[in-house]
Amino acid sequence: MMAVYAIVRVNVKDAEAYGRYAALAGPAVKKYGGEFLARGGDYRIMEGKDWSRNVIIRFADMETALGFYNGPEYQEALSHGLPAADREYVFVEGV
Repeated sequence: MMAVYAIVRVNVKDAEAYGRYAALAGPAVKKYGGEFLARGGDYRIMEGKDWSRNVIIRFADMETALGFYNGPEYQEALSHGLPAADREYVFVEGV
């Protein structure tokens, strides 16, 4: 089994709606054994597009990560988050 990292880059357009997303997303991450390694915080853009919020979450493996993302808890969170922000969300296997 290889750890999988969710790399999430976000520009929030509607802070109130995104707050509802965040309130649901955190417990969903925890339910699937995810661990936040970075969430917000200071950053520097060295190359590429500027995203105001950067998040890294570690999951046990790809199956667990996909179960989290496609699970009803996170899908409910996304119903608030997707309209409220521009995002990039990718799962990457660790080394």
